[in-house]
Parts: sequence; C-alpha cells; structure tokens
Amino acid sequence: MQLEENGFVEEEKAKAKERANKKLAAEITADFERRREERRSVESGWLLNMNFLSGNQYCDLSPFGGVVEEDKQFYWQSRRVFNHIAPTIDSRLTKLEKMRPTLAVRAFSDEEGDVQAAKLATGVLKYVQERIAFAETVSKATVWSETCGSAFYKLVWDDCGGRQVGVDEKGKPIFEGEVCVNAVSPFEIYPDRLNAEGIEDLNSLIHARIVSVDYVYEKFGVEVMGKDASELTVSPYSQPMAGKLPLECAEGTATAANAVVLIERYTRPNNQYPLGKLEIVAGGKLLYQGDLPYQNGERGARIFPFVKQDCIRLPAAFFGSSVIDRLIPVQRAYNAVRNRKHEFLNRLSLGVLIVEDGSVDTDELAEEGLLPGKVLVYRQGGKAPEMLDTGSIPAEFAAEEAWLEKEFSLVSGVSDLAQSSTPMRVTSATGLQLLLAQDESRLSVTIGSIERALRETGKHILRLYRQFAGTARLMTLSGENKKTQVYYFNAADLSVNDLQFETQDMGTPQEKQATILRLYEAGLLADKDGKISEEHRHRILEAFGFGGFENARDISALHIAKAAEENLQLKAKDAEVDEYDDHDLHIVEHTRFLLSAEFKRARGNAEMKARFLKHMKEHENLKKA
Repeated sequence: MQLEENGFVEEEKAKAKERANKKLAAEITADFERRREERRSVESGWLLNMNFLSGNQYCDLSPFGGVVEEDKQFYWQSRRVFNHIAPTIDSRLTKLEKMRPTLAVRAFSDEEGDVQAAKLATGVLKYVQERIAFAETVSKATVWSETCGSAFYKLVWDDCGGRQVGVDEKGKPIFEGEVCVNAVSPFEIYPDRLNAEGIEDLNSLIHARIVSVDYVYEKFGVEVMGKDASELTVSPYSQPMAGKLPLECAEGTATAANAVVLIERYTRPNNQYPLGKLEIVAGGKLLYQGDLPYQNGERGARIFPFVKQDCIRLPAAFFGSSVIDRLIPVQRAYNAVRNRKHEFLNRLSLGVLIVEDGSVDTDELAEEGLLPGKVLVYRQGGKAPEMLDTGSIPAEFAAEEAWLEKEFSLVSGVSDLAQSSTPMRVTSATGLQLLLAQDESRLSVTIGSIERALRETGKHILRLYRQFAGTARLMTLSGENKKTQVYYFNAADLSVNDLQFETQDMGTPQEKQATILRLYEAGLLADKDGKISEEHRHRILEAFGFGGFENARDISALHIAKAAEENLQLKAKDAEVDEYDDHDLHIVEHTRFLLSAEFKRARGNAEMKARFLKHMKEHENLKKA
C-alpha cells in the first residue's frame, strides 16, 4: 500500500512538473512574440537596406510594416537602377578589411609571471584565430553591421571541437573542446529593451533562429513537431517581396521540410538567480532550463555570451545605424535624375510627332514609328505632321547628377580617391598621403566599434579557455617566420583579469611596409653594433610577404617549449631528463620559473623546489658527461 502511495505521489509530481514546463514554454514564446512585435519598425529598415544594396530600389516601407513595391506614375516611365550604394559599401568593406586591428595582450608589470601570462594569452588568441577561421567570421559580421547597422558575435564552448584525446566506455570519441565564434545577424537578436545602448544594459536577451527538428532531437533528445521552412520566419514582418529578393537567409531560415524556431532566452544574474538563467524552447516545449553556462564576465561573473559590433552608434538605441540609411535618399534622387535625363534623350532621338486629327493612320504610326525611308501619307487638305521642338537637355541635369555623385562620397565617408584614380590636381607625395589619411579618418567611428568588439571577443575567448581547457592543454602555433611553436599550458594560468587588451593597427600593408623602411633607414632596428638580429630580420621578411624565404629551423624554440612542459609536470611529480636536451636552455627556463611570482604563490613549494633542483642537477650532470 505504501509503495502504491509513493508511486501515485511521484506520478503527480511528474505531471505537475510537466504542466509547469509547458506553462514556462508558453510564457517564453509569448515573450518572444512581444519582442518581435516591438522590433517591427527597426527590422523593416534593415529589409529596405538589403533591397537597396541588392539593386531592388523601387520599394518603400509600408505603414503597416514590411517592404512594398512602388508603382509607376505613368506606364512609360523609365525605372532603371543606377546602383551606387553597392560599390560604396564594397569600398568601405575593403578599407575596413585592410585596416582591421589585431588583438594583443600586454602585461600590467614587468613581473615574470605577468609577462608569461600575457605571452600565453597572446598565443592562445592566435591559436584560436587560426583554428576557427576567425578572420572569416569577422568579415561576415562586418558585412551585417555595414548593411543593417549592427552585428553580433556569439561565443560558446564546443565539447566536440579540437583534437580527439580518447574514447569513452561506449567507444565514442572524446575531444578536448574548442571555442566556437559565430557571426549572428541582427534579425536573430531580441533585447528586452530597444532603448538600451549596449548588451551590458539588458536584463534579458533572446536569440531565436530556425533549425531542423533533427537538430533539436540530436542536441536535446526531445521530439517536436516541425513545419516547412517557408512557413516559418523569425519575424512576421520580414517576408521579402515575391520574386524580388530572397531575404530568407537574413533570418537564418532553413530549407528543410521539418523546421522549428529555436528560442534561447538569457537572463542576467539577479537576487533571485545569482548565476543567471538560460531557458531554451522549441515547438512549444521546454528543452533546457538552468544557470548561465559560461563564466565570461569580470572576475568570473556570468554574462551573456554575445558581443555587439555597430556601424554607427545611436543614442538611446540598442541597434546601430547603417550608412545605407543615409544613402537611400541620395540614391532615390540619383535614380530619378538619371531616368528623367534618359527620357529626355529618348524624346530628342525619337521625337514627338504632332499630327492633325484624322490626317494620318495614328495606329500604324504609333506601332511602326518614323523608320528611315518611311512614306508618310496624310489626308489631302490636312496639315502635314511635324516634330515637336523639345529643345536641348537642360544644364541642370548635369549639375544635379554631378552634385549627387559628390554627395555619395560626403554621406558614406568613402571619397572618390578610394573608388577611382588619383585626382589630377594632386601631384605631391605628401599631398596624396594627407588625402589618404583624411579618407581613412572618416572611418574611425566604425573602426573604433570593431576594435571594441574584437577586444571584448578576445576576453570571452580567454575566459572560456580558463573555464574549460583543463590542466594540461597542447597548443601548436606557426611562428612569425613559419616555425612551429609548441606550448603546454594550464588553463588556470590565463588570468584574464590581470591582463590589458589592446589592438594594434598600423594601417594598410603598404603603410606598414613604408613605416618599416623608415625605421630601418633611421637605424632603429639594428643593435649597438649596427647589425639586425635574427628576430627582427624574420619580422621584416614576414611584413613584406617573404616569411618563408628562409626555412632554417631554429630548434631552440622547441627546446624552450619542452622545458615549459617539464615545468608543468614538475609542479606535481618528477620529470625525465633526455640526453638530447639543450641543457643550458632547460636550466635557464627552470630557473626562470623558480624566480617567478607563480612559484612563490604555489603551495608546497619546498617539495616543488626540491624536484626542480634535482631535475636541474641531472641536466648539469648530462652536460658535463
């Protein structure tokens, strides 16, 4: 009897939990619907920008939301598109690609531990960027920010990434894990407040995207009912005009027959939820509920795994503005001027014929026109047809067209210097340099946003490695002169809070090469004997694209890496000394560790010191042998 009562109680608890999960899923879905309704006007502007960028420029925003096609005022009107927005955005993307800053980590002090931590952090960032094609991700995000005004980076830890390190009891492979950085379009991001200026000002954020039902079952083990992808949209107002522009890709839609909207709601830590909250819903079912998974904030705090990048920041607005927003009125005026000019030219070339009513066969004349050699017969006694004098093309057409072309440069921040040849009136090298500097300074706002986003992304990457990388992680890097560098590091060594992140921007590759030549001519790259060190020589060859010109392998880097691996091992147990070791280099590296602040802070350093001294003594003995 007692067992039956216990079974009944457990069943009631399971039903109550199921009802609570269903209610929570409905609440999250309703919250998502409310947010996308609030974002309708902003999203319509993104769609208008994408239409203008692709060349569909005879459209406008509907009062009810969405993008609608504009009708012709007269059937004969010319509506050709002379797209200046696309090459302008291409020029901006090209300049931003060349001027993209690179991440660097600098130590707070000259203490050996801080220097090693900064060196390790820089190596980890370089390693991750090479492994996950980070440059391609930044390029995708920059395209989104230039088009819509904002783009986002989502940083998560992929347990199935990285190298395979073994297999489990069931024979499934075990991987070391890897950071995953994805470029996310603004169509998939739903903040709780549109007047918040940054992600740090939000209390909650929703990331919604369309995935297949197979993906949901594989990741969460829950079966949900799917629909055809064409029937789903992340926003009900983002449907493209039929046959005009396939914008489904802008919303992350899939082509699978069975698809569903996956809703992830992130809640910032508060008094009720000290570790934050992550809830995932799809198909009306609660898939996951728990704490925020990543310690990606300052001092181990848990924050949203997103970083925002803007083209132009706006006050009291979460989403930024795009240059296309400013170019659309200019593009409309330019299309109108060019089309009216072509209509005028058509009138001049084809002519406008004046005929007396009933004097000629107007149907035949309208169908065939005045082809060369045509015999025009008109009624006897009637007035002969004559051409209407339309005059010449007004000079205002050319003046307005030239001014609008200039206005494209003024509004976009990209001058004709980047789009065409050098101005004829500028002949001196100094003048050209000043023009180039002035042209690049107009992009400083956008470049500053990219710098802030990359700096924050670097912090997230290192914090994820600190949380998940483990105690002994192997990292292989290609050096600046194409040498292989191997690092063994402990994730606890990544003290991100004690590092300073900075971006290094030396301009375009041509400017970088010119700066190196000036430094060389000034003698600043040589030592006191007037000779250039091997390290500086390899750096110069790398800057000029000849990094692999000399392939002589410097084995000392491998010996130093092996000694660093032994340092990690000697913290807990003895390490073997090999006869082929470079004993001098090993002794120097072991001594450097004994003098570091890390060794002083270590527990049981007396035993550790004995192991290091014993190990170094073995190196000395093999060196003398």
